[in-house]
Amino acid sequence: MRTERRTRHREGVRRVLVACAALLGTGLLLTGCDGSGLPGSGSPSGTGSPSGSGVPVDDGRAVSPLDNPDGTKPGLAAIASAADRAKARALIEKVATKGRGPKTGYDRDEFGYAWMDSAPGGIPFSHNGCDSRNDLLKRDGEKVRFRAGSDCVVISMTLHDPYTGRTIEWTKSRAAKVQIDHVMPLSYDWQMGASRWSKGKREDIANDPLNLIPVDGPANGAKGDSGPAAWLPPNRRIRCSYAVRFAQVSLKYGLPVTAADKAAMLGQCGG
Repeated sequence: MRTERRTRHREGVRRVLVACAALLGTGLLLTGCDGSGLPGSGSPSGTGSPSGSGVPVDDGRAVSPLDNPDGTKPGLAAIASAADRAKARALIEKVATKGRGPKTGYDRDEFGYAWMDSAPGGIPFSHNGCDSRNDLLKRDGEKVRFRAGSDCVVISMTLHDPYTGRTIEWTKSRAAKVQIDHVMPLSYDWQMGASRWSKGKREDIANDPLNLIPVDGPANGAKGDSGPAAWLPPNRRIRCSYAVRFAQVSLKYGLPVTAADKAAMLGQCGG
């Protein structure tokens, strides 16, 4: 019996590797061919499970990006219905494409100091007396507690992380456990045209809640400055929502994406 299980496992691994090799040939290799999606690899540890495990994932107060075009509502809920996925594809189809330019001259400081409250373009939450990191923790967190005497500085909260499907109990003493992800990474923005923008416009995209989501720190670190063709959230059930949010930022700021990234985005929504 044990020998039979090992044989079935090896056959499952072989099939996944063959599929990944085929994707490599198309240039559309996505997260999941790094071993994390192989049979027997398991799901991420922690409360909650990514789609496919058979265990419901708690979205908390998360809202679909189709119902949250300015990013002021919490989270990134799954897009499930056929009608909504059709709307998602129609939105993504509007995104322009071009090749990714050089990273020459990129520096995080070109987008202003981190989490500034003074972005000039009138983006939501700006100039409210609270930095953009804490604004986002307040937006997405539950059971939020503030530092004594403050209605801004979050010291603990519960986060239903869309990227992993986990529920994270976060405290400021372990701040890196939750990081604020730029959905459309700043260095990607730079390469796709932001290098020619005014400093003010770069400060806007760096602090716009439409482009910011509090997520699991290690998942954000794994993403780096990748586009959707190279990295997608481990939680498969929100990948279409992630693609829509990427498209929303692209369209708002007039930034194209690569052809491979657009194809990957459409693929997540059934296109």
